[in-house]
Amino acid sequence: MADPVLRLEGLVKDYGEADVRTRVLHGIDLAVQEGEFTAIMGPSGSGKSTLLNLIGLLDRPTEGRVVIEGRVTGLLDDDALARCRGTTIGFVFQFHHLLPAFTALENVMLPGMADRGRQDPSLRDRATELLRRVGLADRLRHRSNALSGGQQQRVAIARALAMDPPLVLADEPTGNLDTGSADEVFALLREINRERGTAFLVVTHDRRMADRCDRIVELVDGRIVADSAGA
Repeated sequence: MADPVLRLEGLVKDYGEADVRTRVLHGIDLAVQEGEFTAIMGPSGSGKSTLLNLIGLLDRPTEGRVVIEGRVTGLLDDDALARCRGTTIGFVFQFHHLLPAFTALENVMLPGMADRGRQDPSLRDRATELLRRVGLADRLRHRSNALSGGQQQRVAIARALAMDPPLVLADEPTGNLDTGSADEVFALLREINRERGTAFLVVTHDRRMADRCDRIVELVDGRIVADSAGA
């Protein structure tokens, strides 16, 4: 079997000063394979957001390793870490974090522009194709604040795919949507996962959504308490 896209080894995260420290994650071990669609569930305070921040290279663990495509990320300096984050991980959040003054097309082009430091016709072509793929070919030049919630989340998904990352992290991606829009967005994530072989790690409170994933990892008090196949 090929190396996993993501491997966590003994991941520990503490917060606070030396005399008053709180351990949020207790030695997490987890591997995610190429093309796997995994849900992470758990009650509030279980460490889901902390775990996602560490996987997304937005924070560093107290102990343990985050390995992405065989690369030990703890050995990278801040610049290399930022580049690794920008090129190998896509992010989709509950609140899409689009730039309201920018069009859908411009929002999707941003990751590529940040990576290359300039605009490029190929970035526009790539963003156009991704927006077509998520069903927004007729909304390219609409500012993001003129789009519905479901449409904005589709733009966010296209933006997450702009650098063709092997791994996409989605934090409650349907939590701010009505049931119909949530079902459409989840179905879109699943379609992209199957078409492109992109691995998805989705934090959700929605058991109905989790049951449609390949795998469900349950976190309680900073520990994995269950790791099972979806429905």
